[in-house]
Amino acid sequence: MPRCKRAAGALCLCGMTKENPTPVHIVGGGLAGSEAAWQLARRGVPVVLHEMRPVRKTDAHATDSLAELVCSNSLRSDDHEASAVGLLHEEMRRCGSLILACADAHKVPAGAALAVDRDGFSAAVQDALANDPLVEIRREEIAGLPDPAWETVIVATGPLTSAPLAEAIRELTGEDALAFFDAIAPIVYKESIDFSKAWFQSRYDKGDGADYINCPMNREQYNAFIDALLAADKVEFHEWEKDTPYFDGCLPIEVMAERGRETLAFGPMKPVGLTDPNNPTVKPHAIIQLRQDNALGTLYNMVGFQTKMTYGEQKRIFRAIPGLETAEFARLGGLHRNTFLNGPRLLDGVLRLKADPRLRFAGQVTGCEGYVESAAVGLLAGRFAAAEQHGETPQTPPATTALGALLGHITGGGDAETYQPMNINFGLFPPIEPEPGKRRPRGRERKMAYCRRALADLPDWSAEN
Repeated sequence: MPRCKRAAGALCLCGMTKENPTPVHIVGGGLAGSEAAWQLARRGVPVVLHEMRPVRKTDAHATDSLAELVCSNSLRSDDHEASAVGLLHEEMRRCGSLILACADAHKVPAGAALAVDRDGFSAAVQDALANDPLVEIRREEIAGLPDPAWETVIVATGPLTSAPLAEAIRELTGEDALAFFDAIAPIVYKESIDFSKAWFQSRYDKGDGADYINCPMNREQYNAFIDALLAADKVEFHEWEKDTPYFDGCLPIEVMAERGRETLAFGPMKPVGLTDPNNPTVKPHAIIQLRQDNALGTLYNMVGFQTKMTYGEQKRIFRAIPGLETAEFARLGGLHRNTFLNGPRLLDGVLRLKADPRLRFAGQVTGCEGYVESAAVGLLAGRFAAAEQHGETPQTPPATTALGALLGHITGGGDAETYQPMNINFGLFPPIEPEPGKRRPRGRERKMAYCRRALADLPDWSAEN
């Protein structure tokens, strides 16, 4: 059956699989909500976009514009040949992304990065949606769960979701909407760990007996590590974050270290129940454990190592840990006031809330991190909702693409027990298998192989969905 493929801004006059589809309501006019609205409208589906600013302001936003860039004006690397986020840019361009089109139109010099004139960018997004005959923009707050009469809703409210809506979602799902300082642990690429020093073992050999990667420290190394933690540069909080308390079960390691030099050695770095096979007669003073973080087994998170140190300090200090001297990080630690869902537990494969499938989620509220990732999940949510409005079954992008890898992490590939916001990275992709008789590609060659495979696998999905 034919589906609407109208040009941007043109009225849909074609025959469609479902006549006069009902409007899709989108809550939140950030990057994700704006992209979702665009994807729906260009498929002939009417949209009501609800944005609470200026009726209700936030502490972070400075304007009333849709798709306002709150912090940096950079969308990060635009290298689609060897960068995961650059690849995501290119996939979104090929999928007709409004956010990428406006970013390209308002690009400013930034080397290999895609940076924009933030005012021109936001104005372009807002103008495109305001002038689309299928998009209605309503300036109002949705204080609680969306109206039950709305058949299809995309919630794209971001990390600063209003308190009434966050509380309503929490009550519906039984999960805490995380509105406190959420300290995030770093994640390391498994292939960058030195296993001549590290080893696999579970404490007291529980479970499979080899569920964790262990990195040992003697007393001298531990004391140097504690000194470095206490002296490290820390991230300053935004003004609106300063009164938000820490979550006591997720304290930054430097805060724990301030409570006593041996606090970590008796906490997340305790060495009991473990034996270093490289030195079995000597008990380490402390051990750092890393736990598998994705279903593919390519990423491992540093257990208990949430931190508010600056990125530069994290790299310097964590690479002094035996076994992590050449560690490459898929994500560094951080500390945010954040509201996000535990996607792997709460969302189905096409971003619908399992507890109420009329609600679909998009953007940073799903647990992705970054402008581009937020817009990308909005693109997916918009396309999935449009398919349903036309009586079709939504099709997900290949797992080998950046869009598919990001979706997979949010909806099941991530570990529900340790799920935290994450940027797109190659650790979320299925591994590249070497050709028969050849070694597995490494470094830039490996990254280029991921990108080539993704762009080869994307066309069929992008054209048909």
